[in-house]
This record gives sequence, C-alpha cells and structure tokens, in this order.
Amino acid sequence: MPRVPILWRVATVHEVAEETPHARTIVLDVAGWPGHLAGQHVDVRLTAEDGYQAQRSYSIASGPEESRLALTVERIDDGEVSPYLAGELRAGDRFELRGPIGGHFTWRVEDGGPLLLVAGGSGLVPLMAMLRHRAARQSDTEARLLVSARSWEDVLYRDELSQFTDGRNGARTHYTLTRSSPAGWEGWDRRVDMRMLTDVGPPAAQRPRIYVCGPTVFVERVADLLVELGHEPATIRAERFGPTGG
Repeated sequence: MPRVPILWRVATVHEVAEETPHARTIVLDVAGWPGHLAGQHVDVRLTAEDGYQAQRSYSIASGPEESRLALTVERIDDGEVSPYLAGELRAGDRFELRGPIGGHFTWRVEDGGPLLLVAGGSGLVPLMAMLRHRAARQSDTEARLLVSARSWEDVLYRDELSQFTDGRNGARTHYTLTRSSPAGWEGWDRRVDMRMLTDVGPPAAQRPRIYVCGPTVFVERVADLLVELGHEPATIRAERFGPTGG
C-alpha cells in the first residue's frame, strides 16, 4: 500500500449496530479514505459547540476489502468520547477521524501463518478485521482465535464468529468467560493460562504469527505465558490499551 499522508477527514455515519449491552459497531462513509490494513486503528476527534475537543483511538473492525469503514466502540460510562459514540450517535451524524495508523500490529494474507489470535474484551476488534480479511481473500491460512470475556453477553461478533467454531476452512474459535457463564457452558471459565494456550495452539515449533490485544495487564500476562511455552518474543505482536477516560 503506497504511503499517504494521515489527514483528518469527515466521517458520516451510515448505520449503527448494537453488538453487546455495552458496545456498538459504527459503520462509516469516509470521503477520500485511502484504505487500511487489518490491525490498524484511527484517531477520532469530537468537537463541542464551545470548541472543546476530545480525541481517542479506536481499532478498525472492518476488513480492507469492505467498502465502508467500521469501528466497534465499548462504552465507558464516565468517559468523554465513548458514551457519545456507543450511545448517542445516529445515522447521518458526522465526526472527524484520521488514519489509518499503525504498522506493527497488522496482518495480510500474503504474510502467511499459522495464526494465533488472543483477545481480551474489546481487544477482539482488530483481530476480527484480520479474520474478515482472511475470509474475503478466501484464504485457508490456519487461524486459532482465543477470546476472553467477562460473560457470554460481553463477547463481540458472536453470530459471525459462530462460523469458526468447528474448524471449517482452517479457522477455529475458543472462548473463556472470567466472571459468569450460561447454563450448560462447555467452554473455559477462567483467566487465560498456560494449559489453555497449549490446547488452543499452534505449538511453538510451527512458529505461528501471534497477535495479542486487550488491556495492558492481560496482554503482558499472555505474552509472558507464550514465551514460557517456547514462542519467540519476536513472533508475538501486542496491542494494549489502558484506562484513557473513554
């Protein structure tokens, strides 16, 4: 992809979709959007009537092949930006964004695999962009996804991810719920640990490309466990976020 200037652009909301009780996906039309890679993010800037501005970064949820840009935003109740984006925003509304940003935490089909994707909460967003890119390109690259969430209701993209539960087309999704689980739950119900990562695979001997995204503590813990399992630190790409005010 040719290098282009990262400019502020006006994004117009095409539609919004509720993902969970605390998160929604915002589908945008962005004039002059230069395209992106799976795993990149954008900066969003809101300007109040009195001129006050607030800015936050959000991962891109849509694959590069999609005609519109999608962001999935989790609401932080005392935040400055996310309550508006994840609660008040409606079709036809506009705001500013700039991007795409980031080059380290990206994946293209041409990069190959196998892939190990580990998500904590809304850290699933950029990993979903990778899976959508993989599907759009009809890639058979082996991909293993481990999603850690507080409860089943907090898991993003549940319907879409259901196509990856049985290993069809070389992709498989695993879940662990850390706070509550529904009756009859057959997945894991604890924080990510070494046994879990071993079961999900692929093993270190296959030198998988590893992407871990989530809260800082989660990412650092998972990365440490992966190194203990024999994965080379250079193969682990991490994207972390912490409390930013939302």
